Formats: sequence, C-alpha cells, structure tokens
Amino acid sequence: MAGKVRPDQKSTGPLAGMKVIELAHIMAGPVCGLMLADMGADVIKVEKPEGDDSRRFLPPDINGESAAYMMMNRNKRGIALNLKDPAAVEVLRKLLAEADVVIENYRKGAMEKLGLSYEDLAKINPRLIYCEISGFGRTGPYAERGGFDLIAQGMSGLMSITGEGPGRPPVKVAAPISDINAGIIAAMGVSAAYANMLQTGLGQKVDTSLFEAAIVQTYWQSAIAFATGNKPDPLGSAHPLNAPYQAFQTSDGWINVGAANQSNWLRFLDVISAPELDADPRFSSNATRIQNLPALVEILNGYMVQDTSENWLNRMEAAKLPAGPVNDILQMHADPQARAREMIVEVDHDTAGKVETIGHPIKFSRTPAEITRASPRLGQHSCEVLAEYGYDRAQTEALIKSNAVIAADAG
Repeated sequence: MAGKVRPDQKSTGPLAGMKVIELAHIMAGPVCGLMLADMGADVIKVEKPEGDDSRRFLPPDINGESAAYMMMNRNKRGIALNLKDPAAVEVLRKLLAEADVVIENYRKGAMEKLGLSYEDLAKINPRLIYCEISGFGRTGPYAERGGFDLIAQGMSGLMSITGEGPGRPPVKVAAPISDINAGIIAAMGVSAAYANMLQTGLGQKVDTSLFEAAIVQTYWQSAIAFATGNKPDPLGSAHPLNAPYQAFQTSDGWINVGAANQSNWLRFLDVISAPELDADPRFSSNATRIQNLPALVEILNGYMVQDTSENWLNRMEAAKLPAGPVNDILQMHADPQARAREMIVEVDHDTAGKVETIGHPIKFSRTPAEITRASPRLGQHSCEVLAEYGYDRAQTEALIKSNAVIAADAG
C-alpha cells in the first residue's frame, strides 16, 4: 500500500512561507521546484499556452495525463501565460515582485528580452533569489549552448567511466543524472540563499548547470586522475578504490556485495567458505585486490553461482556483511524499506485518479516534508493565483478572453 498524503492544506514543511515562481520546463528546473515544494514552499508553475513539453512525453499516460509530467510537478500550483502578450508579461512581473524565489531554465537572454533579468527584478524586489539552471552556466565559452543530459554526461567524463570495461562503446547513466542532480543542487543553493536573505534582506543570483552537476559525480575518479595523471576506465559495477565491491551473479540472478575493507573481506570469505583466499598474496590487502581485480572476480563468481540470491543474502545478513539484491524498478517500488520510508506515495489527480509518485528523500523531525497535491492540469490555478495577486473577476476574464492567460479553472 502506498503512503498516503494529507488532503491539500497549508504546509508544515521547513520552507513554509517561501513563495516560488517556477519558469522552468521538462526536468532540471522542475526538480528544483519539486524539492522546494515538498519542503513547504508555495511553488507556482508558469507554463506556456501549450504547456510544459513533458505534458507531451507520451506514452505512458494515466487517463490521458502524462506520467512524466505528473512525476515532476506534484505539489505545485499551475498558471498558464502567453508571454508573447505584454499583458501576460505584466502578470508575471506582478508575481515576481512579491516572490522570494524564481527558477528559470530558459536559453540565455530570454529573460532579458522580457525585461525580467535579475537586474530588472532586483530593482522592484531586492529580496528576490534568482535561480538560473542551464546547460553550462551563464558564464564561460559554452554559456550560449542549450542543455541536454546526454551531452552533459559525455562532456563531464561520466560516460567514459560508465560501462563494463575499456574498449567498449560509451554508456550513459540510464537515469538523467545531470538533470536531476542540477535540480537538487539548485534547491540546495536556493535554500542557502534564502537563509542569507532572511539575515540580510538581500537576494542574489543562484547559477548552476547540468555540466557542473555531472562533473561533481566524478569525485572519486577525478581524485585518481589528479593523483596519478591517468584517466580512469569503466569498471562495470566495481569500485575504483575498493574490492570486492560490486555485483556478482548467483544461480538465479545478481546481488551486490560490499566486502571492501579488511574485516568485511574476511567475513565474506567465511560466508562463501573460502578462507584460503586471504592467504593468496594477490588478495591479501585491498591494494592487491584492486591490482588483481579480474582474477579475483573470476574466482569469486565461481563460488557465487553455486547458490541462489536469497540464500546468499540471508547468509550475508546474518554475518552483518553489506549486501543487497539488484532490484528492477518494480521491485524497488515494492521494497518494504522504500514503503516504510514513504518513498512511494499516492496522490489524487483530478483526471488521472489515484497515482503513485516518488516521495521526498529528506525526513525532518519537526517540520516534515509533505506531498499534498498532484500535478496541476494546464492552467488549473490561473484564476486562483490571479485573485491572490489582486486581480478582480473582470480583469481576470479580460486576460482569459485575450488569451494572455489560459485557465482551466475559469467559470
């Protein structure tokens, strides 16, 4: 049974009271908004008239609603503006004048053309935190380039260390890791800038990118390269600094074993009934095990394929040896620990019905993060938001009639 969320109500999260305008699409920017919303911020997602591009990432869908869009945009309110219309730009300017944070991942120069650059907005709202997420950052020789996860993974070096071994085709991390990590890093930067703003009364720019978000995933491999001058190669599931620390095939599947330090190594040998391997000079220390990793893996595989994953995992748990199954995504969703930690939760969507989504990964003891609403339909909260910002019914109807504002909640 998925974790349940409370009916939509005022947040109790640590960022309750923070007002965020999300001018972002597809993934990195929406991840930032999602993180802030889960932690209590009121995030208003501003979409173009045709909606965020992820609304058209179909299939899969649930009752016509894009599963991808719903995943990235839960906990947010939605308003749709035609920013080619000056009246819509003025609506947005009014929202930004009262916001604590704006998140944008447009191409460089797009906000400036609208008169909504950081410099423009700081004049009317000096407390504003202006978060820019781009492909390569707003400075440097690549600042004009667009941002794509695949390109960032390749240029950061990640694809050179991912895969089964040297001499094979490059492999990207299957998850869009630079997109997701950029959004998480941006949320961290926004939270830090918000803390500073509460102390000083002044906002600032927060600028990060997919490229930088991918680079910081190379800490271990970069440490090796800095120290040796050599480029690390892909190692499959193995670790560049510790062994054995990787996946092993069993008689009916795969499990991961973390027997890297010496005490765990000895426990592992006890579990597989191979104490003689510790006397082998090739495997007597972590350094020699790393040097002789192919030979070590070949020998260990010979032991591991003799029994089932379940039996090995039971023995390793009894020996307090780090180990775990290699789950597929559906198995992860059903994992009792994922459920106990509320990493799988259920929300009610207006048209899709009950849908499951990924929960928030941080647990707060006093100000819990919460998922209280499903993703918005296009323009679902346009009228509600306009009313909050001082637009009367006649003004709102005029904006809708002129197509400056698209509203699913009109009438």
